[in-house]
Amino acid sequence: MSKLARWCYRHRMVVLLLWVVALVGTAVGAGAGTSYSNAFDLPGTESMRAVERMEKVFPQRAGDVDTVVWHTEDGTVRDAAVRERMAGALRDIAEMPDVGDVVSPYDPDGAGHISKDGKTAYAEITFTKQAYDLDKDNTKKVVDRAEDARTDGLSVELGGAAIEYAQQPPEGASELVGVLAAAVVLLLAFGSLLGMLVPIVTAIFAVGTGVSLLGVLSHVVDLPDAAPILGSLVGLGVGIDYALFVVTRHRKGLKSGLDPATSVERALNTSGRAVVFAGGTVCLALLALFALGMRFLNGIAVATAIVVLLSVVCAVTLLPALLGMLGPRVLSRRERRALGSAEAAPTSGAGRAAVRWAAFVERRPRAVGAAAVAVMVLLAIPAFSLRLGTMDQGNQPESMTTRQAYDLLADGFGPGFNGPLQLVADVPGGAGDERALDGLIDQVRTMDGIVDVAELPTPADAATRVYQVIPAHAPQDQATDDLIDRLRDTTVPQAERGTTLDVHIGGQTAVQKDFAQEITERLPVFIPLIAVLGAILLMLAFRSVVVPLTAAVMNLLAAGAAFGIIVAVFQWGWGLDALGLGREGPITSYIPAFMLPLLFGLSMDYQVFLISRMHEEWLRTGDNARAVRTGLAETTRVINCAALIMVFVFGSAIFSADQAAVMTGVALAGAVAVDAFVLRSLLVPALMFLLGKANWWLPRGLDRALPRVAVEGRDPGEDPAAGRPKDLVGER
Repeated sequence: MSKLARWCYRHRMVVLLLWVVALVGTAVGAGAGTSYSNAFDLPGTESMRAVERMEKVFPQRAGDVDTVVWHTEDGTVRDAAVRERMAGALRDIAEMPDVGDVVSPYDPDGAGHISKDGKTAYAEITFTKQAYDLDKDNTKKVVDRAEDARTDGLSVELGGAAIEYAQQPPEGASELVGVLAAAVVLLLAFGSLLGMLVPIVTAIFAVGTGVSLLGVLSHVVDLPDAAPILGSLVGLGVGIDYALFVVTRHRKGLKSGLDPATSVERALNTSGRAVVFAGGTVCLALLALFALGMRFLNGIAVATAIVVLLSVVCAVTLLPALLGMLGPRVLSRRERRALGSAEAAPTSGAGRAAVRWAAFVERRPRAVGAAAVAVMVLLAIPAFSLRLGTMDQGNQPESMTTRQAYDLLADGFGPGFNGPLQLVADVPGGAGDERALDGLIDQVRTMDGIVDVAELPTPADAATRVYQVIPAHAPQDQATDDLIDRLRDTTVPQAERGTTLDVHIGGQTAVQKDFAQEITERLPVFIPLIAVLGAILLMLAFRSVVVPLTAAVMNLLAAGAAFGIIVAVFQWGWGLDALGLGREGPITSYIPAFMLPLLFGLSMDYQVFLISRMHEEWLRTGDNARAVRTGLAETTRVINCAALIMVFVFGSAIFSADQAAVMTGVALAGAVAVDAFVLRSLLVPALMFLLGKANWWLPRGLDRALPRVAVEGRDPGEDPAAGRPKDLVGER
């Protein structure tokens, strides 16, 4: 790392220019167009077999299909005044750019688009492109024209993916809030405007380049449309934090009297190594998502890992270049004036409050540890009620037109109308199969939990019949899941018996149910994989058995707390109204799988920075109590500062229009807060005080077999004892 630091410092203008070229080049490439997708690849599942049959029977629609919904309080939607007003609006919409077709309830093809009470109706708008390819301005014109039709007593709302996309706030708005909050924390921590800007600038370069690169890669790799926002959310958090650790070490070197070049070299050779190790751990943990074998999650893993990797590269290349340009100006004016005076004498880096806190934990480790465990268990209790599913427009805030359109359809046509099932039947035989199918449909019509069954038109020569089944309950209701199970496990098999019928239950609600079930079944294998991976990496780093085992337990506690927080907020609805985040519902199915490796990786960050300082002191003195006390005192400030930044960056996701991003951001913010302020500040040091020298025990054979990994390189200005205390190698 020393050679890299020296080269980047000496050639700082070249490094800056290369990063500018990378940022601009990838931005231009992404500006030419992206090709994100949502490939829910679930081979062998019932819903995917239904999808495959549907794709063969129906030609692929070129564009997104959205709805205009209206409801009248007085009279019916068939009244002349309402009909004239809405028919005129629909005619205008049909002539607008990007609109391919409009099916009105006043046309023969849309005769079924009026509710039984005549109070509610809807029209289908088929755009010429998919939602993310449409010009937002054109879609907004559709919204404006539909809303112009509103009058007293006539409500008009719009729903669908294209409408939701057009109504989203400008891209980067939520991230900007997080960056501004992080800037305030950095300014308070450093007392220097330029010192505050350095981590912000490096993170912006890393995230900007990474997200733009994802847009380019989307043409050749399956990346979901959630990839950019999740990548930017995680990238900003780790990018600012990684730069913070290096800049903090550099500032310490400057205040101890080192010249800027030497200080940058030592900062990169110590904290820079820890950044590389921590970032590599996050990337490896994310790539472990491939073990689940789901293309959608593979895309999220690749996208997020790319942005994290660029954040690490930026921290060890662009950061030393920027520090070289600024010289001592990363210090505050008071700190610069103190250079060369008695005030500039080297300090331990521990504040008085941190020293007092470390001493308090040392005196009362049992009480502190018990309090920390109690907090974590309390936060994790709601996680036992975790129910996976999907959020839809019915969970959005009431102020959004898409939410109001969803509610109008549910009130007018039934709660299950927003999530219809599809019964897809292959009828290869003759009259016997036809009679069996007719009997099945008659039976389905009489089942509890079903309000309507309608056959969809199919080509005359097709051997496939498709029926739309409207459940009596909402798509997210447990009763709808139970209905799907009854159809698949009992009703359909009974009808197929003795025939050549091949019937599948599909539809978006069924797809999401199968996706959640697949993840639930694979998590019990995935969680131990992540825990073992993290333990092995920590064992390599700190040559200890106890440290990685306790870290694995801490990571599980942090994950339990994170899941408990999102269940309490998004599934139980605690605080949703106060935060303006809409209505409660199940937890988006892929979020636990995505969060687990990310939480383990981020938890490892703080573990590495905390334990590396303790390990350094242990190697120097062989005194466990001193090592734990010193490590806690000297890292508390920077870890808490880094955690605050991540909490603000992740928490800023509540300003995003993406529901999955909001849920992920809240969960990550809560997890980071409890990890830093409860686990790393309370439970970890309390346990390490109690365990004593056993913290650093490693069997002799394992000590010889493990490769040597330097997480934090030696500071040339320090003289710790080489090696590790011999009495702990093989000691039991």
